[in-house]
Amino acid sequence: MPDSISNRFKMSQERLDALKEELNYLETVREKEVAELIKEARSFGDLSENSEYDEAKTEQGKLYSKIAELKVLIENAEIVDNMEADAPKDTVTLGSVVDVRDLADGFEEKFEIVGSQEANPRAGRISDDSPLFQALKGHRAGDTVEVEAPAGIFRYEIVTVGND
Repeated sequence: MPDSISNRFKMSQERLDALKEELNYLETVREKEVAELIKEARSFGDLSENSEYDEAKTEQGKLYSKIAELKVLIENAEIVDNMEADAPKDTVTLGSVVDVRDLADGFEEKFEIVGSQEANPRAGRISDDSPLFQALKGHRAGDTVEVEAPAGIFRYEIVTVGND
C-alpha cells in the first residue's frame, strides 16, 4: 500500500475553502435541481423512450461523480504554508515567487510555486511536482539551473526569489 503522504493533495486554505463551498452547492442546490429534472422527465411517460429522463439521469451521474471527487480532495487535503519552515528565506520553496531568465533567449518569466491542486501554468502558477520546481528547489537568486523537458534541456538563471 502506498504511503499516505503520496495520497495527499497539497493546497492552500483558500483552495480548500473553495472546494468545500462548491461541494456544499452541489449537495444542496444542484442536487435538488437534478432531482426536479428527473421528476419532471418521469411525468412524460414511458421511460424506455424518454430522452429527457436519460439526460437527467446522466446529469445525476455526473453530479454524483463530481461530489465524490470533491469529497476525496477535501478529505485528503494537506494545507501548505507559503514556505517550508526549515528552508532559508532566500531559497526557492513551495510558495515562492520566482523570476527566471532563459539563458538561450534572455526571456524572463515569473512563477509562483503552488501545490498540484492550484497549478495553472498559463497563469504562472507551477506545481511543486513539476520538473521546473524540482530544478529550482533550494536554489537562490543568481544560481543557474538546468531543466530536463521533452523538448530538451533548458537553462535558467534565477533572477529573484520572493517568499511571502
